[in-house]
Amino acid sequence: MKSTFSGWHYLWKSEDIRRKLVITLILLVIFRIAANVPAPGVDQEILKAFRASASGSGGFLDFLNLLSGGTISNFSLLSMGVYPYITAQIILQLLIPIIPSLQKRIQDDPREGRRWQEKWTYYLSVPMAALSAIGQINLFNSFTLSTPGIERKVLEFGLFDAETALVSWSVLVAMTAGTMFAIWLGELISEYGIRGQGLSLIIFAGIVAQIPGNFATLLADESSRWIMLALTVFIIVLTVIAIVYVQQGRRNVPVMYPGRRVGNRMSMPVKGTMPLMVNLSGMIPLIFASAILQFPAIIASFFVNSENQAIADFFLGVQNFFGATGTSNWGYWTIYFLMVVVFTFFYTTVMFDQQNYGENLKKVGASVPGVLTGAPTQKYLSTVQSRITLVGAVFLGVVAIMPFLLGLILAAFNISASNNTGIFLITSSGLLIVVGVVRDTFQNIDAELKLHGYQDSLLVR
Repeated sequence: MKSTFSGWHYLWKSEDIRRKLVITLILLVIFRIAANVPAPGVDQEILKAFRASASGSGGFLDFLNLLSGGTISNFSLLSMGVYPYITAQIILQLLIPIIPSLQKRIQDDPREGRRWQEKWTYYLSVPMAALSAIGQINLFNSFTLSTPGIERKVLEFGLFDAETALVSWSVLVAMTAGTMFAIWLGELISEYGIRGQGLSLIIFAGIVAQIPGNFATLLADESSRWIMLALTVFIIVLTVIAIVYVQQGRRNVPVMYPGRRVGNRMSMPVKGTMPLMVNLSGMIPLIFASAILQFPAIIASFFVNSENQAIADFFLGVQNFFGATGTSNWGYWTIYFLMVVVFTFFYTTVMFDQQNYGENLKKVGASVPGVLTGAPTQKYLSTVQSRITLVGAVFLGVVAIMPFLLGLILAAFNISASNNTGIFLITSSGLLIVVGVVRDTFQNIDAELKLHGYQDSLLVR
């Protein structure tokens, strides 16, 4: 397959495609403007000090800041971005194979099942957004700045405190509404702009918007700016190549389709292939693992001030272990890597079983050579998928622990990594999203060009 860009001059020639691109750009600009509107009642001085203390930690806050497009660090009304919607999607996808009635609904009428799933994803996004807002506020309020006689927090928050209830409920409602507004903009892009790419482009715009600030931070260190710049470019190029190679990876399983009857004659069976993806789960395992690894530290924070010194010391150790993400914490990064690998296999298995390829092939009379139809075919395809998923799982694991690996490399050259590993986290994880979105967007534009009769399109085979 040879790629060219000779079809780009058709983008503005086609009025319909031009209109979709303009609408997409306008909606993305609106999102970025709204993303800079701060939540009411925030102490900007404390917020600035918090950002300085959390910068480059490589933890879950940085990852959520990546998905939200930098709005978390600004305590914006859109701080959660579309992350609650993604979480709601994950929850429903995991519940479907567990609850037989839901699984039956999806299998009996896939189109109606998708509509039901989309509807309940929206419903579930509202409480998920509210819970995420409360968790984010508590996370920020864990950092305080003491002035003479006063302990100041980022935001005085207490839903059931008479003095702070009105402000707290206002902030909670505003931040939840901000999340739903971001989701709505994504849906508008999917409907009136680039088809099916709304939420992905919202995340994409946020990541791209952070790049200038990241490079400015990187170049601010005069002692190692050129070394870090060269290393950053090298890592970006290497990561993009690896992402494209893995994301495009397929295992083509041969499939025989039955011949057709034409008049009194029967055509010969047709030999085809079923492509199985190396990385079927995308970024979902990274989100899963990052979220779960935060729970021990959050739970431990409730017990670190216990009157029992032994209990307090134990939970303080738990909090330090799961909260510290430096290069010396081998245990944390090892657990992180293993969890990403395990979740990759788990999520891939759930998604693959929902497709039920064995029964679907049997219904159309197709078969895999040498394998019985139905359940044996599904078992065979599941085995093949599990084997190729190992490559994708290890790849995602390496992307997840990239800050740790880069910290070790920088330490070997006596270069301080404290202010740069966070940038590389955004580079590695963010590029995984960016490359996927760019690839899908190119494919959608190519399909639109062909639909409008422009055969000289983006991809020439």
